[in-house]
Amino acid sequence: MGNPEGERKYEEQRQGPVLRRRDQVQPGTTDQRLLDTEGDSEWVHTDPWRVMRIQSEFVEGFGALAELPSAISVFGSARTPRDTPEYEAGIRIGEALVAAGFAVITGGGPGAMEAANRGAREAGGVSVGLGIELPFEQGLNPHVDIGVNFRYFFVRKTMFVKYASGFVVLPGGLGTLDELFEALTLVQTGKVTRFPIVLFGSAYWSGLVDWLRDTVVAQGKASERDLLLFHVTDDVDEAVALVTKETSR
Repeated sequence: MGNPEGERKYEEQRQGPVLRRRDQVQPGTTDQRLLDTEGDSEWVHTDPWRVMRIQSEFVEGFGALAELPSAISVFGSARTPRDTPEYEAGIRIGEALVAAGFAVITGGGPGAMEAANRGAREAGGVSVGLGIELPFEQGLNPHVDIGVNFRYFFVRKTMFVKYASGFVVLPGGLGTLDELFEALTLVQTGKVTRFPIVLFGSAYWSGLVDWLRDTVVAQGKASERDLLLFHVTDDVDEAVALVTKETSR
């Protein structure tokens, strides 16, 4: 069944897809090292193990959302107070998206995200929250029906785009801007197609739009047609119509 250890020195060793030769040959086998219970636990912090965690997050996300009906992702600030017009707009957008036949996906947190989830749940639709591990833990808001918590931002961002037909972006901070520009880049480069993006709240977004037009486009850093990648509105019905009209429903 094999040679006793030390009987001869191997010049070549295959460990799955990895080939080791000469002084890179390791003693023992992969199974030996797997079943050996001795040693410290530093291995759980190594990059190969992180790859497995990343893979598991994709698997969990795909499994949880694979049967989701057509959906729209709604973004906005976690700091939006409940007694504000922005929060109320989030509720109405969630309700209107459900009425149009869509599930609602948010980051699962408080503020504008909670508002959209609340609107979807109260309208009898599917309310999804994709949370993220943060130092200041927030947890998923109580209006989420299907929730998945992620360690890695890039896995979570994949889920937002893969399982949504478009984005509605309420006023928000850096995280909201990150998601917005990620989506704009994917559409601009043709990585996704038929993916409408609606910015809700013209007073909030007008400064950004002016900067894109008067600085970024004016200096040739982007094309004039890139300004057509998104729409700006203050009307809930128009926002829902714009974000759903290009879908395959």
